[in-house]
Amino acid sequence: MAAHGKVLIITKANADESNTKYAQGGIAGVLQAPDSFEEHIKDTLIAGAGLCDEKVVRTVITEGADRIREIIDWGTRFDKDAEGHYDLAKEGGHSAHRVYHYKDATGNEIERALLAQIRSHPNISLYTHYFAIDIITQHHLGQEVKRSNSDTQSYGAYALNLHTGEVETILSRITMVATGGAGQVYRATTNPVIATGDGVAMVYRAKGIVKDMEFIQFHPTALYNPGEHPSFLITEAVRGMGGILKTKDGNEFMQKYDERKSLAPRDIVARAIDNEMKIHGDDFVYLDCRHIDAEQFQTHFPNILVKCKSLGIDPAKNMIPVVPAAHYICGGIVVDLDGRTSINNLYAAGECSCTGLHGGNRLASNSLLEALVYSDRASKDVISRFASIELCQNVPEWDSEGTVQPNELVLITSNLSELQIVMSNYVGIVRSDQRLKRAMDRLRIIYGETEGLYERTIVSPRLCELRNLISVAYLIVKFAQARKESVGLHYSTDYPPVNK
Repeated sequence: MAAHGKVLIITKANADESNTKYAQGGIAGVLQAPDSFEEHIKDTLIAGAGLCDEKVVRTVITEGADRIREIIDWGTRFDKDAEGHYDLAKEGGHSAHRVYHYKDATGNEIERALLAQIRSHPNISLYTHYFAIDIITQHHLGQEVKRSNSDTQSYGAYALNLHTGEVETILSRITMVATGGAGQVYRATTNPVIATGDGVAMVYRAKGIVKDMEFIQFHPTALYNPGEHPSFLITEAVRGMGGILKTKDGNEFMQKYDERKSLAPRDIVARAIDNEMKIHGDDFVYLDCRHIDAEQFQTHFPNILVKCKSLGIDPAKNMIPVVPAAHYICGGIVVDLDGRTSINNLYAAGECSCTGLHGGNRLASNSLLEALVYSDRASKDVISRFASIELCQNVPEWDSEGTVQPNELVLITSNLSELQIVMSNYVGIVRSDQRLKRAMDRLRIIYGETEGLYERTIVSPRLCELRNLISVAYLIVKFAQARKESVGLHYSTDYPPVNK
């Protein structure tokens, strides 16, 4: 895209602060036999509980091979064995070793290579510490916008320059939302503090279409360390290497829930752990890695080893205490095969989007592949049409008249804390109609208080993030209430599981 026009990237924190940075496990892809596209497709469809869009699945997996080769050409390093072959890992739900990784910091390595490409390109500008507040549409021009209106246009975004404190109007022919997830809607999450659902909330406010927000993936194995936020992730690749889940009394339990045992898909493993903790009254279960070669563990998981030892846990001698934590949203902003949203000239990619790839449950390590494929497809679509789009010249500047500095930040922090408690208690791994109703009732109160605060105070990142998290929480509950079945990552005690 940058070869055809100017590109501006804005990020609300440092350039490298994103969910991608914390992706430990790897990127799934088929680049060579004996593995095949068909096997990867089959595994993805099974994990998605029959709710995947098969055309999307086939597109991502078949085009993903070239995208992986491309980032390798751009300098991404993946681990190799002594013979120089890629050291492919196997994770839950996969039938083959097909996960490319760089130790236990794959996302960080991919991001490093991409940032190097960005910084070396003369047509790309990167502005850090800019907080996107709203997508600019006809609404800001005084025109009515409806969610069903296919003529809604995107003209750019209002963004708060955190260096100056001023809200700037950023106009663009094409806008892409790539804002990651919303794990901070829960108390326990593996997501960084920036994962506040900003993109989904902005597009929803702009009357864009979202879907599948009920499918929240809880990673089964976050390190149990009370008081640490966000939670430290113990990558699924550890179980792929042979780590075994056990109760606190040292007994295996996954055989009771799935024949794949500790390598079952994440929804099954997370619910199994949740059930075992409730049965035994425990706060965590163990991941037993003591039988894994210590040198091999150190080579593949150096960051995990350092973290565990900092807490007095030696994986070669001690079992690792783990607990499920909110990890990934399978739903989000609805996009087509080219990444187009329901709002004209607005695209979305990555975790904030809903492509149809994941269905009811994401197969491990498919998310980075999805982001690469959809970014590539979107860029090609943009190149074919952006020259014919004119900048909108009559967008008004941000209006902050009548607002004042907030005099009590406790109103923001207390509402955020209450929001996270409500979502964690009532809209977690296991749900019920009663719990969802209770959550919605409390969210309405939090929403009313926060909107009142937003209308009378000068915008700040903390207030905007709270507002966005409330929108995301509302959408999660709303979609969960609408799904009258237990399927994939949505499990309700009021409805029996369905097999699709």
